[in-house]
Amino acid sequence: MAFPEGGDGRRSTSATGRAIFADCIRAVDPAIAARIEHTSDWRGGYIGPLRDISLASALSAAAALSVSRDGLESAHRRFVFARDGEQQLLWEAMRRYDRPSFGSVTVKGAVPPETELTLPYRGRRLFGDDLRRQIDQWVASGVAEPGLADAITLVLDNPDWLDLTDVDIAVLGAGAELGPTRSLLRWGARVHAVDLPRPDLWQRLIETTRNTAGSLRLPIQLDDSGNPPFVVGGVVHPDDDSTVAAAAGADLLRRTPELLSWLTEIEQPFVLGTYAYADGAAHVLLSMAADSLVTELLTRRDDVTLAYLATPTDVFMVPLDAVEESRRRWESRGLSGLLQSPLRLMKQFEPNYSRTYTADDGTVFGINDSLVPQQGPNYALAKRLQRWRALVARADGVPVSLNLAPATRTHSVVKNRALAAAYAGAGRFGVEVFDPATSTTLMAALLVHDLRNPAAAANPATPLANPMDLFAQAANHGGLWRAAYAPRSVLGVAALLGMFESRA
Repeated sequence: MAFPEGGDGRRSTSATGRAIFADCIRAVDPAIAARIEHTSDWRGGYIGPLRDISLASALSAAAALSVSRDGLESAHRRFVFARDGEQQLLWEAMRRYDRPSFGSVTVKGAVPPETELTLPYRGRRLFGDDLRRQIDQWVASGVAEPGLADAITLVLDNPDWLDLTDVDIAVLGAGAELGPTRSLLRWGARVHAVDLPRPDLWQRLIETTRNTAGSLRLPIQLDDSGNPPFVVGGVVHPDDDSTVAAAAGADLLRRTPELLSWLTEIEQPFVLGTYAYADGAAHVLLSMAADSLVTELLTRRDDVTLAYLATPTDVFMVPLDAVEESRRRWESRGLSGLLQSPLRLMKQFEPNYSRTYTADDGTVFGINDSLVPQQGPNYALAKRLQRWRALVARADGVPVSLNLAPATRTHSVVKNRALAAAYAGAGRFGVEVFDPATSTTLMAALLVHDLRNPAAAANPATPLANPMDLFAQAANHGGLWRAAYAPRSVLGVAALLGMFESRA
């Protein structure tokens, strides 16, 4: 998987991203496309255009789908698959290298499935009424939208939904920090795991599986004769685990076509969840590799459900009640508001919503812009590709679970000192940052809701006024949508406060 070569022979991530975003909006608003094409410093100038694209998409269902389809078409027309000195378009490679190259080993757990939803939170494990109260508290404090409480309450009211022994889910990025693998295994799912060939990663996943009710199917590289590197008779015994871990794994970027063959061996209907993450341009390539799998699978099967996590640090169409709550908080700042007024000349302490917009169906909405410059345009493109696919697939009748995950203290965040400091100080501005264990369990529970509740937005038969409402149904944005201040306008102050508090 590779970025396309330019006329100078270089693979420019900025030129590719700029071109894809220009293409996605050209049919809806040519003026925005022209501005994008004339943005010479894309890394420094991508935020405004992405906001413009989001607003144009929100104005009508037709615009949202046009942007999504055209963005995906542009990306698939540009990215290439390179192997043995040759490069071809992604769809060509997916059909050319179709020889099965991976066998499978299945590891099974040996404990009963968990039958009650529990949530690790701030050193406690919440369940029952305590969990219900915490979910209600998040909604009341503006950390999450009301749909989150509705969804989790339904899961709590229907504990049988957690029995996932009838569910097959392929997890791209099985070891990802925000992936649902552990929760799915605890609830008894059959997980078809894709991740890099790293023995330590697979050893952890195997050990986790042994202590759950689920099963883990792992890809094992076959030799030139089509045989696995060891003989396995049925279920692997515990004393074989280290051998299996040493042989397991597949590089999604380099073995994409072969992984397609491996996934098509799943006989039952299954969920394909995309959770793989990498820094920088590699994240875009992972999103494209995953989307290549999605594209081909959807042409061959009609029993695939898609699953994604959206990032809160993006631009979203948000409901009017979130805008009104933000404005109420803005108006109630009191003396601090007067003291902050001069700083707004330097784009500090700006209101979250300076205006509202009206869609063609009469819906009044706001645009929340929580893009973080430190994450860069590659991160934005990687996540937009997933959003675009979710909207297009749902419009084409494919079930899609896409839930907005809260800001989370993942390793990729805390290793960035500026972001880590901003997260540490975010609480001063009404934003809650979650621990990974809380986020992953909560997002896995929302996935269960989407799979079990026929009225969920994941079901393409459930009507939505605008396709982009999919992102808002049960959003846990951590408070970014309902905070008084535009997130970027207090990012630096939050970082300073976070650094000060960490030293105190």
